[in-house]
Amino acid sequence: MQHSPITRVIQREWQRMTSRRLYFGVCLVLPLFTLFFMATIFGNGQMENIPIGIVDRDNTATSRDITRRMSAVPTFRVTRHFFDEAEARKAVQQKEIYGYLSIPPRFEQDMISGQDATLNYYYHYALLSVGGELMAAFESSLAPVALSPIVMKAVALGVNEQQIETFLLPVQANNHPIYNPSLDYSVYLSQPFFFVLFQVLVLLITVYAVGSEIKFGTAGQWLQAAGGDITVAVTGKLLPYTLIFSLIGILGNFVMFGILHIPFQGSWLLLNVMTVLFIIATQALALFIFSLFPAVAIIISIVSMVGATLSGVTFPVLNMYPLVRDASYLFPVRHYTEITQTMLYYGGGFIHLWPSAVILCIFPLLALAMLPHLRRAIISRKYENIR
Repeated sequence: MQHSPITRVIQREWQRMTSRRLYFGVCLVLPLFTLFFMATIFGNGQMENIPIGIVDRDNTATSRDITRRMSAVPTFRVTRHFFDEAEARKAVQQKEIYGYLSIPPRFEQDMISGQDATLNYYYHYALLSVGGELMAAFESSLAPVALSPIVMKAVALGVNEQQIETFLLPVQANNHPIYNPSLDYSVYLSQPFFFVLFQVLVLLITVYAVGSEIKFGTAGQWLQAAGGDITVAVTGKLLPYTLIFSLIGILGNFVMFGILHIPFQGSWLLLNVMTVLFIIATQALALFIFSLFPAVAIIISIVSMVGATLSGVTFPVLNMYPLVRDASYLFPVRHYTEITQTMLYYGGGFIHLWPSAVILCIFPLLALAMLPHLRRAIISRKYENIR
């Protein structure tokens, strides 16, 4: 039975995928592990038990009370006590702990006598999320300690506690976070982080799937199976991966919004359609980059470096430098993040999503424009010896 060119290419690619364990690992195991990792990394939604240390050079009842206060904060887990700051600083540099509190000598005496009593705390800020969490936890847990000398003096002067509270906190703030009232990290990080990592995998796998044909000298056979049509060759090669990645992307949405119960107000059908469009756009970006210079070793290095950047997940795109902000539009995950956040936070429909969807549709057109160059590179065979 004579098969059509695209059927021959699909069958040929399926045989390549099933003949090597590498494809099974990178197409199924690795994405599913990434999904499991991002679904469980935040635990109950908050950062807890971050290891810190205590440098207590006062050794008084007050310093021990401060140590107990630190141990009771869920964010912290006091794992070590140090004799001096040099030892604690070295532990931070070696990432044995991520911060420490230093209680100086004569702290209790200075606090009682009304002199300048200072508590110093240090934290590792190379990891922005951990550093920001530690800073907030230190400030909130040490605030009562900072106010205690004033309270002691006021009580000694005969001022009652209600008057002291009114004086120290004249304005009471009530926080009511919208969209994420429990301040759960997984609500706004798990799903976009998974697709940021997923984009890297899709880029790498697509580049390897196409580039291995040139690297191992089988590109001529691939093109021959497609009847010499490069469009049919690329479509048939990438279609099995598109199907697998789409199923994993839809599974990721189900895990995040179904099993983890992340609040979602949009349309499930629209979300999954946008997910498939995102995957196609990512494959197209990989094909476009590879077609510019079809050397698999070089292009894999490039996409592995740039694939996870400029998504707008951890840093607002509007606050980026103009040049960096403009560069973020070159990555499909940037537009997919806008789509999912619009649906997640505002329940927006297609009328709010179409600009990002149109941009995602541009990526396949760019890849299509580069296919003649890729065909010439296959025929010339000049890229086969590049390592």
